[in-house]
Amino acid sequence: MATVKQDDRLTSSQGFMCVGFAGVFSKTVTSPLEVVKIKSQVGTFHCKKGFLHSFLVVYQKEGIRGFWKGNLVSCLRLFPYSAVHLATYKQIVHLHMDELGYVSQWRAIFAGGLAGIGAALATYPLEVAETRLIAQNCREPTYRGVVHTLSKIYQTEGLQALYRGFSLTILGAFPFSIGCYAVYINLDKLWREPQFRFTALQNFINGCIAAGVAQTLSYPFETVKRKMQAQNPQLPHYGGADIHFTGMLDCFRQVIRNKGILTLWSGITANMVKIVPYFGLLFSCFEMCKQVCLYRNGYIVSPLSYKLAPGVDQSMGPTEVEEVKRYLKNRKFQSQQGSRW
Repeated sequence: MATVKQDDRLTSSQGFMCVGFAGVFSKTVTSPLEVVKIKSQVGTFHCKKGFLHSFLVVYQKEGIRGFWKGNLVSCLRLFPYSAVHLATYKQIVHLHMDELGYVSQWRAIFAGGLAGIGAALATYPLEVAETRLIAQNCREPTYRGVVHTLSKIYQTEGLQALYRGFSLTILGAFPFSIGCYAVYINLDKLWREPQFRFTALQNFINGCIAAGVAQTLSYPFETVKRKMQAQNPQLPHYGGADIHFTGMLDCFRQVIRNKGILTLWSGITANMVKIVPYFGLLFSCFEMCKQVCLYRNGYIVSPLSYKLAPGVDQSMGPTEVEEVKRYLKNRKFQSQQGSRW
């Protein structure tokens, strides 16, 4: 999966904020594609005539604001999700390290899958709220904002409704991990050179390919999950879901029987189109934020370029660089005091 590369020259808080800002920006810009994808998965009346027609109907029925429904809760979810994912991933990877600190590619992907499940569990109610906000018509809203959505679901449907469909997150993690692994073990054959020689552009392309393959394999599980999150007999049009079902297996059965097996990949076009701009913006925004932080930490001469600051050891951490700066400053001050005497 395409992820930003950790840089030891950033503090933990700086790295977290860079990832958070980049994620918020990329999610906000690609929100229209996410709205169309989720509406297609749920099966609302908006999205039964294809990818481009869905944009037109959403605009006609809900206006331009309809393309950013649920974006706030999606962005809010990003921060706790990233924090839990990073902490869990580090713990799992540490358990699988050998004596030299090496972790195999398969174990790293497996650790990422488990970390993703843990992060999803911690933030799943926010994902349910996002689905409900997107599935409804924003001009005739049942839910108004994140807090109102969560409280109303809890009061009318109970706590279990906030975790409805979570088992599909676990099931979908297996084909997702297999897809990532299948791509990464064949990268050297694709580029005809070892992976340690890959450029930044090659790594970006690799991440997009891995995301496309992995998401395609796990997509049916996400489609059924979205339908389960959205369905509520008390809401208009059953919450927008195009079929009525009693559980996970029944949902799979009803979709295949009444809509055809390809319906499990509804919205896949919007999802594939979203991959390149999403990860492109994610990487570029992260790099911009990182440059600002590296400049503040004293590693580069300007936030507008990667020209290294002269005399600064790039292998040292931010705390060590700050201590060296303080030492040199004190030494200079003492020498000035001595020259006066």
